[in-house]
Amino acid sequence: MTSPLLSRAEATAYGPFPSPAPHTDAELTALLGLVASPGARISTVVVGHGRDAASRAAAAAFIGEWRALGRLPVLAVVDWPESAASWLRAAGRFTAGEPDAWVVAAAPLGWAQMSRRLRHSTGWDPARTYGFAALGDSRVPALAGRTTLQGMRGADADGGTWTVDRGWVVQLLTGPPAPRATTHRHGTL
Repeated sequence: MTSPLLSRAEATAYGPFPSPAPHTDAELTALLGLVASPGARISTVVVGHGRDAASRAAAAAFIGEWRALGRLPVLAVVDWPESAASWLRAAGRFTAGEPDAWVVAAAPLGWAQMSRRLRHSTGWDPARTYGFAALGDSRVPALAGRTTLQGMRGADADGGTWTVDRGWVVQLLTGPPAPRATTHRHGTL
């Protein structure tokens, strides 16, 4: 059995990733819209996050808003380092409660490593996984492996949404529509 860990060369192949930016209100609203939509049929979640400040804050904000919607429970909150020997312990905790969905706030490289471990060692389903904006970068599925993140969805900082399809992050919405000028029709009835 081969290790799911990225080699040093693979981890640096796409250049350095920026640190996750603080989440925006539009991003959080869009992410909640994806997870809490009636068609999603999600009642239980596990929230996972990297150990950087922006990821911790985004995870805490999601949990607070999820609970404010009356959507309990959050089965677990799991964190992981940006680099580790295997991520096996975190992966086991992330999938232990068999939630309806997983919500992720993390730096791209750490999430790529964690998702590789999840696919290799657990029954985790990326199509039931939702991420914050930092993960909406096509370099993430490239690092994780072309099919590792298939179906994962998330929100952009501007409130748009994305999905991973065949190894690419595909933008679904670009945010709220621009205001349109109101036109008044004048005429006879």
